[in-house]
Amino acid sequence: MSRNEYPKQLLNLVGNRSLLQQTIGRLEGIEGIQDPVLICNEAHRFLVAEQLREVGIQSQAIILEPEGKNTAPAVSLALQWARVIEEGDPLLLILPSDHVIRDEEAFKRSVNRAAHLARANYLVTFGIAPRGPETGFGYLEQGEAIEEAGFVLRRFHEKPDEETALAYLRSGNYSWNSGMFLFSRNEGVQAFERWAPTIWHSVGDAWASRTEDFDFLRPDPIAFSNCLSDSIDYAVMEQADRAAIVPMDAGWSDLGSWSSVWEVGEKDDFGNVLKGDVVLESTKNALIHAEHRLVAAAGVSDITIIETADAVLVADRGASQSVKSLVQRLSGLKRTESSAHRRVFRPWGWYEAIDQGSRHQVKRICVSPGARLSLQKHQHRAEHWIVVSGTARVTCDDEIFELLENQSTYIPQGSVHRLENPSTLPLEIIEVQSGSYLGEDDIVRFEDNYGRA
Repeated sequence: MSRNEYPKQLLNLVGNRSLLQQTIGRLEGIEGIQDPVLICNEAHRFLVAEQLREVGIQSQAIILEPEGKNTAPAVSLALQWARVIEEGDPLLLILPSDHVIRDEEAFKRSVNRAAHLARANYLVTFGIAPRGPETGFGYLEQGEAIEEAGFVLRRFHEKPDEETALAYLRSGNYSWNSGMFLFSRNEGVQAFERWAPTIWHSVGDAWASRTEDFDFLRPDPIAFSNCLSDSIDYAVMEQADRAAIVPMDAGWSDLGSWSSVWEVGEKDDFGNVLKGDVVLESTKNALIHAEHRLVAAAGVSDITIIETADAVLVADRGASQSVKSLVQRLSGLKRTESSAHRRVFRPWGWYEAIDQGSRHQVKRICVSPGARLSLQKHQHRAEHWIVVSGTARVTCDDEIFELLENQSTYIPQGSVHRLENPSTLPLEIIEVQSGSYLGEDDIVRFEDNYGRA
């Protein structure tokens, strides 16, 4: 379900909101909290902005990483942004956007304790109370207590083997590494300048040469490419003189596998976690997620079945870590299922492939109210557009005209054209492409509302 073009953070895996939307929503009610700053990949910028709009959240900024460089450069970008705040020394709460936290009140209590330590000049991370000898997480080793708020952070430990994980669990001095942090801007800047100066200066150069369009801030990609890739854990936190752990027991999960989705899901009387159109007979302890059609299962247990528009996964529930290997094989075979869903989102809406042959392709296209595609042409294909619902405004060379429901038009190969939605309701059309080449890269943009021309 998580694809390169539509990652896990944007999915509704647990509940009716995406993991990103849940992350921002659980901040409500924390004293002094401000609108969020988001750091994401360039390719996901409009998806992130749309998810914020859906839940009525206004961001202070959306910072676009030119490429993934692990958490230390990402946090450096947040600190660079925070330097523009003139009043006081604000605290930065750093949260990955792909976690599930069941007990939000316990989460807020831990944040408040961490804020107390951050104001005392500690760099704070959150340690999750371990529920077992988990080998898929990193661990935090705690030292002596700091007042009643937390403990000295003694050391980070990589993912252990089972015997080591059992030893950690028995000692009582270890917690799971959550990847969440809280510290003041000034302490964060000083820590990066001292312990990760190469990363800090590379990010600083990229930030100084940033550009801005719409609500997006774009660090300079060339300067950013010179930055080392490292985690904040090892680049800064493990080196710091005043690093602390605040325990958190809040029903946390990083949803790193389908088995963890089953663990946090709401179960029926037979231990099954179900979503979508599912019918069962003599089935127990299963995770079944149906998106587009009926999924029926009989006489099975401890199984994972995930159905999407273009693929079905069937796996033993205990072997869900093997999904990563399957995805790597799909990528090696150059299968598009590893990178995109059948429904592909764009800043103006989305399109979905319905049928494809050697010289034709049929798409369902939805254009959001007030949105429009780029002014463009194709070298190798012609297009037929049929309006299913809504109103379409069409540009075709020198003509501009409107189409209503059940009306259609033809866009010849090589014609400069544009589709837009002038109404307050979504526009849906069926597009039939025909030609010698139907790839998405057969496009020349002359004008675009989203900076892609």
